Amino acid sequence: MVTATFRFYEELNDFLPRERRGCAFTVPCARAATTKHMIEALGVPHTEVELILVNGESSGLDRLLLEGDRVAVYPKFETFDVAPLLRIRDRPLRHLRFVADAHLGGLARLLRMAGFDTLYDNGFDDEEIVVIAGEQGRVVLTRDRELLKRRSVTHGCYLHAIKPALQFRELFQRLDLAGIAQPFSLCLHCNLPLRPVPKEEVALQLPESVRQRHNEFNTCDSCGRVFWKGSHHRRMAAMLEAVTVPAAVESTAPPQPGPW
Repeated sequence: MVTATFRFYEELNDFLPRERRGCAFTVPCARAATTKHMIEALGVPHTEVELILVNGESSGLDRLLLEGDRVAVYPKFETFDVAPLLRIRDRPLRHLRFVADAHLGGLARLLRMAGFDTLYDNGFDDEEIVVIAGEQGRVVLTRDRELLKRRSVTHGCYLHAIKPALQFRELFQRLDLAGIAQPFSLCLHCNLPLRPVPKEEVALQLPESVRQRHNEFNTCDSCGRVFWKGSHHRRMAAMLEAVTVPAAVESTAPPQPGPW
């Protein structure tokens, strides 16, 4: 058995007991333990980690820990460049698509509103989610950290917030989604593309007040629902604007990544 010293940064501390947050601590490691094994044994899913430095040098998840190693673990960087350093995933996902677990139906609906392909079914079990994520190249969204610890899950996000609107904001900020959102392009129910439709084609499906006040409509060819820019659309548009407006820039730059 060997011992190693760990230091977790920023939001990764939320996964740790209070006495281990924001400081270095030394722990015993199992025989032939890897960085992944120990990071997850300490409570942090590997999908939340972007960069690992062991004794000041970039490391992958499969590095065997040695006596006296000092391990610094970082989340996704948003304010400084770590391109010269080795990140733990070989490549980002080219097309950002999601699969949400059974407790995130509200978030899934909001992501579809923003134009992000998001699979959701409250009947999905963990194994189905893992298979879907792997086969279709989707990011797993969950509040179950054990799901994210599965070796076959390579891209995932743990949602700290509980309410859907706050989860939506959290995800937009963490993954910098504002620049690639395509609002109101997907059906909120079917997760399929909407298409513009002439008013006369859907007139019989519309309430009288809608026929009189609106002229632009979209429809889903799967479920047949018709969408227009009513009060619901305005509320959603306001929510999107709130999460896509850039946050104020911090006045002080964060330190460059280092061993501690």
